Amino acid sequence: MSEKGRVRRLDSFSDDNTPLSPVARHYRSQDHLDRFIRLIGLELEDETAQVETRWKNWNKERLIRSGYAIFDLTAKKSGTFFDEQIITLSGRDRGRLPPHRFGHGDMIVLSRSRPWAEKTTEGVVLDRGPTRIRIVVKETPSDLKRGGWRIDKGANRVAHDRMQEALFTFHSTEGEGGTVLRDLLLCNTHDPAFSATLPPELKGKGKGRPNPRLDKLSLDSSQMEAVENAINSRLTLIQGPPGTGKTHTAVQLLKALVEMGRGPILATAESNVAVDNLLEGLLDNGVAAVRIGRPVKVREQLRAATLDAQMELHPEQSEIEFIREETQAMRAVLHDLRGKEKGLAHRDISRNMKEIKSIQKKIVDDTLDRAEVICSTNVGTGHHLLGARRFPIVLIDEATQASEPSALVPIVRGARQLIMVGDHRQLPPTVISKEAEEGGLNISLFERLIANGLSTTMLTTQYRMHPVIREFPSVRFYDNRLTDGCSSEERPPAAGFIWPDWDKPVAFIPVRGSESTEQDGSSKTNIDEAAMVLQVLNGLLATADLRADDIGIISPYSGQVRMIEELIIQSSNDYDGLEVKTVDGYQGREKEIIIISTVRSNEEGKVGFLSDMRRLNVAITRARCGLIVIGDETTLRRDKNWRAWLDWIAESGLMAWHMVR
Repeated sequence: MSEKGRVRRLDSFSDDNTPLSPVARHYRSQDHLDRFIRLIGLELEDETAQVETRWKNWNKERLIRSGYAIFDLTAKKSGTFFDEQIITLSGRDRGRLPPHRFGHGDMIVLSRSRPWAEKTTEGVVLDRGPTRIRIVVKETPSDLKRGGWRIDKGANRVAHDRMQEALFTFHSTEGEGGTVLRDLLLCNTHDPAFSATLPPELKGKGKGRPNPRLDKLSLDSSQMEAVENAINSRLTLIQGPPGTGKTHTAVQLLKALVEMGRGPILATAESNVAVDNLLEGLLDNGVAAVRIGRPVKVREQLRAATLDAQMELHPEQSEIEFIREETQAMRAVLHDLRGKEKGLAHRDISRNMKEIKSIQKKIVDDTLDRAEVICSTNVGTGHHLLGARRFPIVLIDEATQASEPSALVPIVRGARQLIMVGDHRQLPPTVISKEAEEGGLNISLFERLIANGLSTTMLTTQYRMHPVIREFPSVRFYDNRLTDGCSSEERPPAAGFIWPDWDKPVAFIPVRGSESTEQDGSSKTNIDEAAMVLQVLNGLLATADLRADDIGIISPYSGQVRMIEELIIQSSNDYDGLEVKTVDGYQGREKEIIIISTVRSNEEGKVGFLSDMRRLNVAITRARCGLIVIGDETTLRRDKNWRAWLDWIAESGLMAWHMVR
């Protein structure tokens, strides 16, 4: 530890965390393959087991309370969505649905009552409201309007299968798949750091300008350095601390590569939200980008850029419609035909279906051929629609949130130049299996490469936070390298809350609350802190300077999130647009004001996963104009990271004692 100002900072990332497992060392190819095939298998087993345990062992009340299932729903068709069916699910009394975990883009399982023992329908959440959820399904179940329905969270087998295929392709020495960067990614080269800086071995010559006008791009000095390094190196790691414009930099870099005529380019991220952010930036910059994936998972205003939407506008779509109508007419008279005539009709129908598939493939190929950048989630790049397409340039945003097998799915599509953008000081990949986590599945490829000596280009100017909010995370987590691209005057403190220092819109409200464990043992709550959250929220909204959607409420515990949501539902106030999420749910997000409920309050001083410094870093860097943290000071001080933050709070005079007197 060392001192910088009054905030003790970490000299290295690994000093404050469990050292990286053997996954960080150099591999033999077979060791790498065996390790990750086993780890993704463990992850799928645990995910499937969790779902089956909930289905078979949890009672109805527990499932509802935990938000994993909703029961006694009525269902009706509500039109179509890109050739898929929309189903609206509502409570029988048309009243508010209970608090739940289902949000836009989530995979669900629709069943009558026993999903483990009956035919089920898989779907995706289109949107949700207080009284209903709309889902999209490929095929509508029979007797939809009759009887009741339930929806549950399900396991994702598709992701496992695509990661497994990517691992086999990565290590295969046969065929056209894989990547020329394999030895470098395994850190089997003599000097991986030097090898990464070599120029990319791109085949052919681009039709654009060889030296793009980078000075015309909207970039600050550190962003410009990152773009220049990425253009000239075959493997680049760009580290973007909170608010420094990771995605903006990625978009400008892609724009420059397009101008150079390089490509086709594959741009991916771990989550649909992050892919949408890339897509939006590319479209705003005039780049011809196409989004792969089910439109239901794409932000509404971006759906016109999806492959499905582009295919619908293709001129040859009319030919498909003509053939379909002809086919339907033939099917309509099949029952009147006999013998040879019936056989010939079946032959013609079969020919028509083959013709439709052939035209559809031609439309897909034509649409993708015209795209300068193809956007997808990491796992989505394993879709059969991309066929054997190869992409010499691959950019992965949110790279530190992707497990290594997930990152390999786009990489094995022929990457010769790889750019990864992320921040290993923020949240790591989400892993369900404890054994898989201990084996290193929660260590991203980005982080493993750093552990093996590769350097990053750090973005150093942050544009999100009030300078005082930036102060602690900069010193503690980023060696005090962050500078401000916004002033205090541009981030004025909000009225409706009495800040301990009006020039420093950060406050800690010390609440000696009552920590409780939910009946199912899955999470923790603190009713005293939840009540304080509501008090602070109402004060901020009372002045009308802020709308509810300007405020974000964060808690590390999903149980506390549900408790706060229940209090909000019971309140008569208008909280339209207010978002209450876990820390993980807020990564990559920002709000004018952030209220954090830390929950933990116990005599033993146990803080649980609050001790993860990355979770603390994410939580306290979401706010633009004001940060309010509620917690038990005595308990939190048992953790060294929270103790350092509380020391900074005390030394800065930011304890909000007036809120508890």
